[in-house]
Amino acid sequence: MASLRRVKVLLVLNLIAVAGFVLFLAKCRPITTKSGDSFHDIHPRAEVTNLTAHGISSIQDAVLKRLSLLEDIVYRQLNGLSKSLGLIEGYGGRGKGGLPATLSPEEEEKAKGPHEKYGYNSYLSEKISLDRSIPDYRPTKCKELKYGKDLPQISIIFIFVNEALSVILRSVHSAVNHTPAPLLKEIILVDDNSDEEELKAPLEEYVNKRYPGLVKVVRNQKREGLIRARIEGWKAATGQVTGFFDAHVEFTAGWAEPVLSRIQENRKRVILPSIDNIKQDNFEVQRYENSAHGYSWELWCMYISPPKDWWDAGDPSLPIR
Repeated sequence: MASLRRVKVLLVLNLIAVAGFVLFLAKCRPITTKSGDSFHDIHPRAEVTNLTAHGISSIQDAVLKRLSLLEDIVYRQLNGLSKSLGLIEGYGGRGKGGLPATLSPEEEEKAKGPHEKYGYNSYLSEKISLDRSIPDYRPTKCKELKYGKDLPQISIIFIFVNEALSVILRSVHSAVNHTPAPLLKEIILVDDNSDEEELKAPLEEYVNKRYPGLVKVVRNQKREGLIRARIEGWKAATGQVTGFFDAHVEFTAGWAEPVLSRIQENRKRVILPSIDNIKQDNFEVQRYENSAHGYSWELWCMYISPPKDWWDAGDPSLPIR
């Protein structure tokens, strides 16, 4: 933590110093010398202008180079946090682009126990980057829609109990990476009294260092169940809108704006984004075509085909009631 703080201080001091130097040069005037009763510029004004412009351009290049270097230093410091947990950051690696991830025969043997424990291949999840890229399956018209800049902020609430740490952190990274910063008020992790040690101090230390002030952890002292756990997350939320999610999800670009826009139009709305599938064995992202969520009489969640009037409208960007 102290090392990270030193890097941040170094970054701020460098920025202040460089900004001051640029301002100093911008305010400088051509040097003059006295000859008799008049003053003459050492350089013709055109030459001075060109020289100043060239100098500022060089300084800007130097600033960008230094910022890139400092950014790389800070990233390496932060990336070290995940390495200490045996996890990976960055946009490449296994499962990149939402493609199926694989294990070697030796790794397959090690993965059997964790797979049975969590109901998905948690061993493989640890080999997939927390920041992996996934496909954008939105219809073309959805990508072309424009939204106002005054959308409300959202508090994202994840509920979990004994979930694999890598899956929880991929959910958090994905939310941060794909939610515009002005719209993301906070992320709240509600632990419904998990038993796993890695979900206690290791989880809390990671999110506090990686996303200071952005991620909160709420812990139930006894197992409350899904709905009470959601209520505890809602109590801790300070955003204008609250979004409740399982802690094993990955967000795509542009997910937040249409949701917040619809709620801004009518605050009584409850919105459910279109949900694709992440396969439990290989973490492949599988597209689910246009459908609405609903329930059977036994209250099993199911996908429902949109009504005829929605299909007749011929606009896949329209919401499905």
